[in-house]
Amino acid sequence: MSSDEVIVPRIKRVSKEKKKLKIPVLNILLVLFCSFLLMAATFIQFDITHFIIPHDIFSNKALTKEDFLYTFSIIPQIPAVMFVVGLLGRRLGITSIVIYILTGLFLLPIFALGGGARYVLEPGFGYIVAYIPAVFFAGSILKSGFSFRNILKAALIGIVTIHFIGIIYMLFISALRHEGLAFIKGWIISQSLLKIAYDYVLGVVALIIAKFANKYIKYLIG
Repeated sequence: MSSDEVIVPRIKRVSKEKKKLKIPVLNILLVLFCSFLLMAATFIQFDITHFIIPHDIFSNKALTKEDFLYTFSIIPQIPAVMFVVGLLGRRLGITSIVIYILTGLFLLPIFALGGGARYVLEPGFGYIVAYIPAVFFAGSILKSGFSFRNILKAALIGIVTIHFIGIIYMLFISALRHEGLAFIKGWIISQSLLKIAYDYVLGVVALIIAKFANKYIKYLIG
């Protein structure tokens, strides 16, 4: 056996060991980055302006250009959740979500209305808890590949899961607080019915971005 035959396998073995060391460190950094991204997304708000057909278009009212434009303010945290599952997958994505939730409950006031253990009694906490099953379901779909069909399906299932569980949780807290129907109706309209379409479109965009980010990371680590 020549010296080359001894050295080459040894080099391959060393390079594999280095790669094994690099990947866990990279995973930790990505998980922490995604947790921070979720925190940051809570405090970001931007307006989306788009074309609409006014409901009174066939009335005698004189319509202006502004009547055909609609502006909606959105906090992009749910699309950020879709990015997290697209980038990290199911297992690491859930880890990132759990870190975010525990940080808000026990360390820092990073939720929309603050933080602390008592935040579990906030009507909106159900949406945050729902991130975990949403990542699980969306991640399960994406395991078979990032086809456009899978992206559309994963975003739909993930976002519907968040809003469904969020509404159920809100109803439970509202019952404990003896909130009236006006509060419940207003909450559902403002927090889900008006938001879900925007969350879906931005969630699809977030998954597409995550797809290419994934490819770039794989390229970097070889």
